[in-house]
Amino acid sequence: MKQELPPITPTTPGAAVPRRGHWLLAGLGRLILKLMGWRIVGELPNVERAVLVVAPHTSNIDGVIGLSAIQALRIHVKFMGKHTLFEGRLGRLMYWLGGIPVNRDSAQDLVEQTVTAMQRQPCWLGIAPEGTRKGAHRWKTGFYRIAEEQDIPVVVLGFCYRRRQVRVVGSVMPTGDLEADLQWMVHMLGDIVPRHPELLSTPFLAQKADSDL
Repeated sequence: MKQELPPITPTTPGAAVPRRGHWLLAGLGRLILKLMGWRIVGELPNVERAVLVVAPHTSNIDGVIGLSAIQALRIHVKFMGKHTLFEGRLGRLMYWLGGIPVNRDSAQDLVEQTVTAMQRQPCWLGIAPEGTRKGAHRWKTGFYRIAEEQDIPVVVLGFCYRRRQVRVVGSVMPTGDLEADLQWMVHMLGDIVPRHPELLSTPFLAQKADSDL
């Protein structure tokens, strides 16, 4: 999906999008992106709750770029973390960063815990569905069930190192057809060039093979 996308600035998010963060941190996020030569482009839905899916994920640098983008836009994005990480001083930091403590013993419980946490306060949930930087066989699907249970959109974005852009390529409302929706999300990210293309996950490799036929 080769296309030019409009820039996203701190004033772009609509009134319904949850916001957080201090202006100093927002300035720091913008400075880091500027020094790295990156910018944020695309379109954001004007909603209180959404699942933010980031792929492909091949480098730790992705986290620096992603966190800087979130701070720059001051969007209230949370992430899931093992409940034991939220104890003591580290726990306070995890909460401050936007962590949601969950017990990972059961996948279904994980979905229910996350949905409950999101219902307490409007927020967006950030997830890297590949679950690894080293060529996952398939995406983890908990994010889809979280969006489906709440009837909220999945916002799809990728870090394109060729363009140096955080690209929000679109949003998908779960239809109930998991495989079709996942395939469409991978297609939407088809022109994203990650830091390490050799570490692409199987869904992206399969799409590339199909396009080369």
